[in-house]
Amino acid sequence: MATKTNKKEQKYLRLLLHLERIVGNETDLISIMATSACELYHSFKDFNWVGFYRVTEKDVLKIGPYQGEHGCLTISFDRGVCGVAARKKTTQLVPDVSKVPYHIACSPKTRSEIVVPLIQRRKVIGVLDIDSHKFSAFDAVDKKYLEMICEMIVGRSSGATPVSLK
Repeated sequence: MATKTNKKEQKYLRLLLHLERIVGNETDLISIMATSACELYHSFKDFNWVGFYRVTEKDVLKIGPYQGEHGCLTISFDRGVCGVAARKKTTQLVPDVSKVPYHIACSPKTRSEIVVPLIQRRKVIGVLDIDSHKFSAFDAVDKKYLEMICEMIVGRSSGATPVSLK
């Protein structure tokens, strides 16, 4: 009998293959982000917000394609879980956002969050942010496959050039 973890991994593997098929030869970063956000949002019942924030200037993230309620429009690298992920270039997995003093509450319903940086040529070009109304909704399986999805997104997008940080 398949465990819950195995079922989740199978779902992610099917999603990765599906994303690769529907993205096809697309190289536009925004188009790939929009498609990925939609597919992720509709694939997992515990994901109530899935979206991307793009680096638009030095140490600033701006809202990109997303699914769910409204997100924050601008997040600096020194604020929130998204800012930490961008600043440290590492995935942030937060089982209970109320325990994180720097969490930005775009929605008061959010209980847990995972944020994965999109890295191209060693520079962060954005982050994938996923929220859940459920505590501890994310685990190592989510981390592994969401990082793979972000690598696929960056690898597919020739238009994904890092912002000049002059």
